[in-house]
Amino acid sequence: MRILIAALLATASIFAPLSTFAQSADVEATIKAVDVKSMSLTLDDGKTYKVPEEFNFEGLKAGVKVVVFYTMVDGNRVVDDLQIVQ
Repeated sequence: MRILIAALLATASIFAPLSTFAQSADVEATIKAVDVKSMSLTLDDGKTYKVPEEFNFEGLKAGVKVVVFYTMVDGNRVVDDLQIVQ
């Protein structure tokens, strides 16, 4: 019985850190700068958000209000989705 409990605890401890690395979040802010060359957006919250290679920058410029859904990856905020707020 002790071996079974130990195995369950070991399995749980292995998977527990994975949930902390892939936490998704969102922020509503105004775009401060768009940098197509470095594939990033800077929002008025002062933070920079990296975007994937296939990201479409159409309609995005300074002053546009957006909701950004992102995930923290290796200390960088990586955009999963972006919506323009009307």
